[in-house]
Amino acid sequence: MITLHEVYEQGSEAVKAAVLAFGARHPLDGAEPDVEPNWKWAEKHFTHLIEVIMGTATPPQTGTTATVRRAENEAVGILLAVNGQPNYLCPICVKRQRPRL
Repeated sequence: MITLHEVYEQGSEAVKAAVLAFGARHPLDGAEPDVEPNWKWAEKHFTHLIEVIMGTATPPQTGTTATVRRAENEAVGILLAVNGQPNYLCPICVKRQRPRL
């Protein structure tokens, strides 16, 4: 599975900006907003986002590799889509903060 770092390294300027914005949504605990993000958490949440997307996909005839690739592309698409939105939250962070009923 592709990592957030690989997405950044291989991506266009727009993708790089989206990755940096996603990282910024994962500050170190108790850190000021302009401090380096917690890239470990951002990476875990990006991987989890891909896994969530794969879990909702119906298995195609093309196999697991194609499913993973499509989920990775969709996850990058989500980063690009929310990058221009002010104050968006990581969907994995939001999911974990939601109270259980």
